[in-house]
Parts: sequence; structure tokens; C-alpha cells
Amino acid sequence: MLDAVHAAVPPAPDPFIDLMPAAGVKLTPRHYSYLKISEGCNHHCKFCIIPDMRGRLVSRPAHAVLREAEKLVDAGVRELLVISQDTSAYGVDIKHAEKNGHRAHITDLARDLGSLGAWVRLHYVYPYPHVRDLIPLMAEGLVLPYLDIPFQHAHPDTLKRMARPAAAAKTLDEIAAWRAACPGITLRSTFIVGYPGETEAEFRTLLDWMDEAQLDRVGCFKYENVAGARSNALPDHVPDEVKEERWHRFMEKAQAISEAKLAAKVGTRIEVIVDAVDGEGATCRTKADAPEIDGNLFIDEGYEGLAPGDIVTVTVDEAGDYDLWGRRA
Repeated sequence: MLDAVHAAVPPAPDPFIDLMPAAGVKLTPRHYSYLKISEGCNHHCKFCIIPDMRGRLVSRPAHAVLREAEKLVDAGVRELLVISQDTSAYGVDIKHAEKNGHRAHITDLARDLGSLGAWVRLHYVYPYPHVRDLIPLMAEGLVLPYLDIPFQHAHPDTLKRMARPAAAAKTLDEIAAWRAACPGITLRSTFIVGYPGETEAEFRTLLDWMDEAQLDRVGCFKYENVAGARSNALPDHVPDEVKEERWHRFMEKAQAISEAKLAAKVGTRIEVIVDAVDGEGATCRTKADAPEIDGNLFIDEGYEGLAPGDIVTVTVDEAGDYDLWGRRA
């Protein structure tokens, strides 16, 4: 909206605002930044109140997103974390309009962002069919081979009660296709256990689905009522002790998968971005790790001279449940 206003009435110089850097004032470390591409959501999941709070999907013009991204990269940002409530729906509300040579579609936007030379990480991607068009960009190295997809559950009846797409079997086929096109892709997701009406059989279906999907990074939440959510009125709420027990079983499964996947990385050489350096070592992340929610790679020796934002190659020496340790290659 500001772009349209300023096009008609250019802003008057302001000695206070004009002292701000072109990239704005950031609350994240200097070397990475979140890049919001839209606001609101067209979904009506029963456990979520975002559409009530923020309204329907409103996408930013692609050229405005690119302009912000360019300023961030020029200011030293090495990693752009693309966020919204529904990243894969970007541009639907404005009919994928094209302006100034940039089209408001997630595939086009990802390609444009990938040309800036920074790591580009996509969050909150719903598994629509056109998401498969992003995978070649990951295989080419334009976008990080990382998809953050909120699956939430795997049993069709649970998903229907959530008012979410109920096609877990098709999702497994999509996952297989993504991995075939980009073998190094990292898949992250979040799930809810103890949703109203969830039976033991439905929960076991979720565990079985996890065995098949073999997701790399997983978060799990115990269902809680949220003021204003339609799920509050559903029958058969799950007792707290059952939620707790299912959460532990789920996380035990997820941890075992993560441990095995990380163990397979020992001995490999991978690129990492440095997040912090202190007197004990360097804390880094691989391309498979988003800040604050995923794991880390730690360098305990030979880290002298490293600084936040450096991207270096390391050899992985050791793996834990969620983290790695390595040395500079």
C-alpha cells in the first residue's frame, strides 16, 4: 500500500526517518533476516484464529518484496527466511500480477530471490501441487533444499475435524517425488497430538506415517483450546494425561529418525553459516537448519577468525540427536 501512496505522493524528507539504514531496523542478527511476503490466510482450520485476527490473504507486490530483499542483501544479510501464513498461496489474491518485471507467484519469487546470492529458505509452505515446481530450483542451488510444511496430522478423520486437506497418502507420494528430484532436500513439519476426537488408532496412524515419511526436522504440540477457535466446541476432548503420553511417544519416534539421519552425515563435507562465536567455539547451522527452531553444528577447534555470517565448509565428525559437531575442511 505504501508503494502505491508514494507513487502518487512522494514522501517528504524527514531528518529522523531518513537517518535509518536502507534495510530498516532489524531485530534479528545482521546476517539473516525474515522476509514477509504476505499477510493473512484463506484457510479456515478449526484450531486456528489467524484468519479472524489478520483477515484473508493479502500478498505484497513481487517488486516490493524484491526491493526489500535487495536492500537486506546489500546491508550484509546472508540468509533470507521467507515467511507468511501460507507461503505457497503467495499471489493468489492478486491473480499473480506482474509489475516491474516481477510476477507475484511463489515459484517466480523464489527464482528472483535466488538470484541475489544469499541463502533463501522457505517457511510455511502448504503442499499444493505447484510446490513441486520449487524443487528444481532447490536442485539447482538457487533456493535452499529445505521445505517447512505444516502437515499437522496424518489420519484423514483427524484432518477432516481440523478442516484441513485429508490426503496423507498423496502427501507421501509428493514427498517421494520431491526427494527423487532433489535427493538432499530437508523436510520440516509440525504436528498436533491430542486433537479433539483423536483416537489411539488415529494416533498410531500418525506414528506409522512418520515411519514412512522420515521427516528430517519435526516439532509437535499438545492440543490446547484457543479463545475463539472453532475446535473448542468439538466433542471428545482428549484428557491431558493422554496428550502428554502421546506427545512423548511422538517425540521419541521423531528423535530416533533425526538421530539416524544425522549419523549418516558423519564424515561428509557440508556448508554451514556461522551464527555466533565465543571463547569456546563457533555455533553454526547447515542448510538443513533454520535459526531458532532446528539444530546446530558446533566447531570446537580451529574456529579462530570466524565471524557471524561467514559461510564455510566443514567436515562432520560427530552427531547427536539433533545437532552436529565438525571441523573446518
